[in-house]
Amino acid sequence: MLNKDKIKLGIAPIGWTNDDIPELGAENTFQQCISEMALAGFIGSEVGGRYPDDARELKKALDLRGLVICNQWFSAFTVSKPFSDVERAFRKQLAFLRVVGADVIGPSEQTRSSQGNLKLGVRAGKAEFSDDEWKTLVDGFNRLGRIAKDEGFKLCFHHHMGTGVQTPEETERFLNETNPDTVYLTYDSGHFSFNGSDPVEQLKKFVSRVGHVHLKDLRADIHVVGMKEDWPFMKAVREGVFTVPGDGSVDFPSIFKIIGDAGYEGWIVVEAEQDPAKANPFEYALKAREYIREQTGL
Repeated sequence: MLNKDKIKLGIAPIGWTNDDIPELGAENTFQQCISEMALAGFIGSEVGGRYPDDARELKKALDLRGLVICNQWFSAFTVSKPFSDVERAFRKQLAFLRVVGADVIGPSEQTRSSQGNLKLGVRAGKAEFSDDEWKTLVDGFNRLGRIAKDEGFKLCFHHHMGTGVQTPEETERFLNETNPDTVYLTYDSGHFSFNGSDPVEQLKKFVSRVGHVHLKDLRADIHVVGMKEDWPFMKAVREGVFTVPGDGSVDFPSIFKIIGDAGYEGWIVVEAEQDPAKANPFEYALKAREYIREQTGL
């Protein structure tokens, strides 16, 4: 069982609408999305592309439903853009998140990322960084982490398929070379599984640096085909490679035990991108909520 006083449960809007492929879930409105999140029993939401740009408008809509914002993705380009440009965008997002009451920001390094490219295979198109680029990456994130901490936020880096920090080895290098006092990890069970590694073993290895948790399951039969044919990442999503916890092959009971034993404090967030025309987002949100309740007591 997980400690209800330490861990809060959220869900991402990516099951309703997909920012990389806007036509996925085009029929689903922002109001519908957050209403169904609340009805399903979640108390937190991450920020989606269709959420209001006005932070006060967003906060009002969430307050009406008993929801709060727990995190927002940030596309970082520390390797390819002047740091001053990255910092400006980063500070602007922190100001937005402060108004809606969040204290976590989840950057991913998007330099040469293939995650949203509909033509490049996820393996063939993966970003790779030189040693000089790694130095720039680490320096940039150490600076962003310090800014976040000074502003009262926790920077939780998101390892992601198609990016230069995708594999367990790359994730370990990133964590070893960044400041543990200011740079944390968004642990994502789905991305470690997709990459072919054991998400349980990766959580054991990195749990001391985990500041935010994304829970998604993997449909192994679809994953095998997608990797054999080297599908673009978003084709794999369209085909249903991901699903909600308890509906695939990931060992979530072990993941929950590690989280509990480590004394983790923060959010665990269902973030299972699917085609909502094939996987009704409200139905799958309810399924995820019931599974997590059964497994953790939350």
